[in-house]
Amino acid sequence: MASTPWDAKSLDPARTSGQAAGPDPARRDVLARRIRLLVAATIAYNVVEAVVAITAGTVASSTALVGFGLDSVLEVSSAAAVAWQFSTTEHAVREARERRALRIIALSFFALAAYVTVDAVRTLAGPGEAEHSPAGIVLAALSLAVMPFLSAAQRGAGRELGSASAVADSKQTLLCTYLSGALLVGLLANSLFGLAWADPVVALVIAGVAVKEGRDAWRGDGCCGC
Repeated sequence: MASTPWDAKSLDPARTSGQAAGPDPARRDVLARRIRLLVAATIAYNVVEAVVAITAGTVASSTALVGFGLDSVLEVSSAAAVAWQFSTTEHAVREARERRALRIIALSFFALAAYVTVDAVRTLAGPGEAEHSPAGIVLAALSLAVMPFLSAAQRGAGRELGSASAVADSKQTLLCTYLSGALLVGLLANSLFGLAWADPVVALVIAGVAVKEGRDAWRGDGCCGC
């Protein structure tokens, strides 16, 4: 029996699935290259950020600043997972690696939350107080300026490509933006007003956000949402 126009439409995968077709192969390659470049830039920046933050935080006994540096280390591991996923030019292989990359990203969030929570509670319960850290203030302000651009660019490319791992990693970078703002407030409060307790309190805020983002990454949520 000859096919009718209705029959041809019913056999179209894009129509039967009820979903719009994704990017064509050429566009996918462009987006994959863009993600690789953004991930490389994120790794390079976070390596420097981690060294400066952990060093400055150790000198100033700042829990929030050390936690910020550790977040940078975890951001490197998160970005490295995406770099591994996109190291192949085969779209099918990238898709197969997606779930594993998401799990690595989620675990990096949970590890950050656990460390920061324990260290912040220990600091609040102990006699030690964070000292002033001009280097930490400069670093937090710089990250607050740089991170939103890296996050937005990767999130846009990840959403167009339909990659949940790229979007989750962009959220890890966006979290770094929030952490930068919270860290800057805490460090300034300590430096200007002597509010040493603000440092571990900010660290606990960081931990709470990390847990939420970790849950989303583990479930693979947020590819096409805000």
